[in-house]
Amino acid sequence: MTRKKLLNVLQYIFFLGLGVFLLWLSARNLSAENKQQLVSSLKGASYLLVILPMLILLLAHYTRALRWKILIQPLGYSPSSINTFFATMLGYFFNMMVPRLGEVMKCTMLARYEKIPADKLIGTMVTERIVDALCLLVVFAITIITQFDIISGYASAKLSVILYDAEGNLKLFKIALILLVSGTLVLLFAWILKRNASSPAVKKISSVLKGIWAGIISIAHLKNKWLFIAQSVLIWVLYILSVKAGFYTMQEVKHLDIGACFSIISLGSVAMIATPGGIGAYQYFVQELLPLYGIAKGPALGFGWILWLAQTGIAIFGGLICLILLPLVNRNKHEISRADKK
Repeated sequence: MTRKKLLNVLQYIFFLGLGVFLLWLSARNLSAENKQQLVSSLKGASYLLVILPMLILLLAHYTRALRWKILIQPLGYSPSSINTFFATMLGYFFNMMVPRLGEVMKCTMLARYEKIPADKLIGTMVTERIVDALCLLVVFAITIITQFDIISGYASAKLSVILYDAEGNLKLFKIALILLVSGTLVLLFAWILKRNASSPAVKKISSVLKGIWAGIISIAHLKNKWLFIAQSVLIWVLYILSVKAGFYTMQEVKHLDIGACFSIISLGSVAMIATPGGIGAYQYFVQELLPLYGIAKGPALGFGWILWLAQTGIAIFGGLICLILLPLVNRNKHEISRADKK
């Protein structure tokens, strides 16, 4: 095993271990009453209604596939919508097993069935990730603005633990030390970059930054850029609506409004990045968040599981179905291709 593969394996084990730890921490944070509430809320949940957020997520994934087509068209190719959708779903499916494998398999599958060079498709992934990051920043901003009264109290309580001692006195030494260490690290990082400007590592960082900028600029040159922007907005609107639809699965959270949806999407997106498939992190963040909206920790954890299972279920089962359908749908195309060669 090469050093790079070993590091990837160790990284995967670490973040998977983090997810397991957060699952344990979520259960540990429950009192006997919370555990009873958790069992009661899960027993009373309307699991048939879980289909609704799953269908909304499926529509979001289809919209993502159509948006990907717009990015591919400037390359001189126009893949079918069904193949692009199947490849997109397979990306989610493989990402559940190994982080970032989904992007590779997504491009590989579409390249195979649409005769598009895979390396060209990988370039479109950069633009997709940049746009998603910008959309997430907008969602964060809306969440902070609309949920400030709720979130600020929680954030203040957490900061107070760090900044103040038991007597309520400001920890000046600790604050000064944090600022000093942070400033030193920034200056050290800048000095290293400047001193090693010609090194392969710095060149790679520079190349990545240039690629990000190129991805942002490329949006302005798209033939259907306004449709691309509209689809990007629609994807995140559907994500928010999937959470709102999820509220109807449990009586305890049924009354929550769209503001809570923004909060869950914001923290949930971070959770999906933090651990493989968001396992552990997603449930933990939802459990920590919903008490701010008056939901007990037991039902909050239960709802976190329901939402996570809806997202994971559509990725796994949808991906498996697409894995089966992709060669079947393209069978005639391959038969025609073989006949032409003869």
